[in-house]
Amino acid sequence: MLPELAKPLFAFLASAAVIHFMLRFGLHGALDAPVQRSLHHRAVPRTGGVGILAAAAIGAVEAGGPWPATALAFSLAAMSAFDDQFDLPITLRFLAHLLAAIGLWAGGGFPVASLPLSVAAIVAVVWMTNLYNFMDGADGLAGGMALFGFAAYAYAALQGGDVQIAVFCACIAAGAAGFLVFNFHPARIFMGDVGSIPMGFLAAALGLEGLRRDLWPLWFPILVFSPFIVDASATLVRRLLKGERIWQAHREHHYQVMVRSGLGHRATALIWYVLMALAGASACAALAIPSIASGLVLGLWVLVYLVLGYTVNARCRRHIDGPTRC
Repeated sequence: MLPELAKPLFAFLASAAVIHFMLRFGLHGALDAPVQRSLHHRAVPRTGGVGILAAAAIGAVEAGGPWPATALAFSLAAMSAFDDQFDLPITLRFLAHLLAAIGLWAGGGFPVASLPLSVAAIVAVVWMTNLYNFMDGADGLAGGMALFGFAAYAYAALQGGDVQIAVFCACIAAGAAGFLVFNFHPARIFMGDVGSIPMGFLAAALGLEGLRRDLWPLWFPILVFSPFIVDASATLVRRLLKGERIWQAHREHHYQVMVRSGLGHRATALIWYVLMALAGASACAALAIPSIASGLVLGLWVLVYLVLGYTVNARCRRHIDGPTRC
């Protein structure tokens, strides 16, 4: 077994080495060819999530679990790798996500016992699994959320005395950092469904696991991953209200609008990194203050997101020519 501090470093090196090897010897598999909704203009490999999975495997072995969530995440990764290659039907993908969430519940991964709350938790896991995939559309974005999000989980778990969760999450965050070496603009490889689907699942599963182990309250994982949760959920609601087909690909997420309006991939990613870091840091800080004060922190973030949403929509109206939905 590696020393505790060496485990994330080893995970980082393993992630970067796997991706380098894939690119160096042309073993990257499927290419993501640009389509109408794409923000890139050339075919790019979309299997970079394999590097993060290598880091997650190291974390699971070195930390000794948590095995139910890990096993289910890798099962989803296997299905998603097949999807990256052959484009599976959406119904089959959704069924796999639903079965994984039910499997997590059956394996005791939920902190609730009542059926209504368990159903709500299953829906939340499925939504988080999918929304992370929806948000994987710009260079450096999904990798950044994994870096900052799981790093916040690791810090909070360590403060709560749970070394297993802390090491596992730290290795995932380190694996995301190794992936970003190749994914920050201009990206040489994308995360792909093989990475984004298990990352979304693990964000939800480990959030619930921390709640079950009394490491944090329910609002903590929501705030940590709120940059992705808010954008994806607000976009879904907006498209539902417009009567649009929500399962169809589009370019209406706030991050997509930011890239299209002239900020580009690099500036958009850096702005989001600041947002992700602040969300994670404020969530960790709020764990140490009274519940009333933490409620004020959450209220402040609601205002922040309202202002940011208005600002991005205003920029869309000013800078994007032609018919568009802002």
